[in-house]
Amino acid sequence: MITRKSAREIDMMQRAGQLVADCHKEIAKRMKPGITTMEIDAFVEEYMAEHGATPEQKGFQGYKYATCASINDEVCHGFPRNSPLEEGDIVTIDMVANLNGGLADSAWSYRVGTVSEEADLLLTNTEQAMWKGIEQAVVGNRLGDIGHAIQSFAEDKGYGVVREFTGHGLGPTIHEEPSVLHYGTPGTGKRLKEGMVITIEPMLNIGKWHTTRDDNGWTARTLDGTLSAQYEHTIAITKDGPLVLTVSEK
Repeated sequence: MITRKSAREIDMMQRAGQLVADCHKEIAKRMKPGITTMEIDAFVEEYMAEHGATPEQKGFQGYKYATCASINDEVCHGFPRNSPLEEGDIVTIDMVANLNGGLADSAWSYRVGTVSEEADLLLTNTEQAMWKGIEQAVVGNRLGDIGHAIQSFAEDKGYGVVREFTGHGLGPTIHEEPSVLHYGTPGTGKRLKEGMVITIEPMLNIGKWHTTRDDNGWTARTLDGTLSAQYEHTIAITKDGPLVLTVSEK
């Protein structure tokens, strides 16, 4: 069942979203060669606690960390680890905050030092693909309109659009209906209605879209070993257009 949120619920989620966005800005200041993703994870948990929030994905289906930290060919759900990040790495940090019952979910891919031109373009184009999808998140459109906008942009650039992992509804739990595919046919899928809150979070690969799963049961990586990037915002569908909840007012 797809739940539609009240104005009060959306306001609560937006407050959580601003916290997440501000936390990502702080991560950006720290993202340098030599830092570990375990240190970033500890920072995120401390940051949330200082601001009255909790990391919602910690404990979700047995997951142990406040963040997912996916490096280079890892598509998503990478575990934080103690090995230092190196010059030229790319890393996606994904987090969900619970602030007084309001949830917000956002992932950003970061450049560690100076990255290759290929990696730099991947991050730039993945973020742009996300915004192409967000533009379609308006009342009366269908989920297929979002997926098609992302897929057509990404494939025109030569990237593979990951199929296995999707966006989703958010609240009252981390993963709610509907699934938000990042590929598809315009004019198909469920119709977007005022009050729906969804995530749009395309994962693009430099190579093919196919993925494989590590033995830990969580970490997905590209099947062909190429780089992958992801950007994600939480979006409320409103009569005035898409309201991006995970942006900072600072």
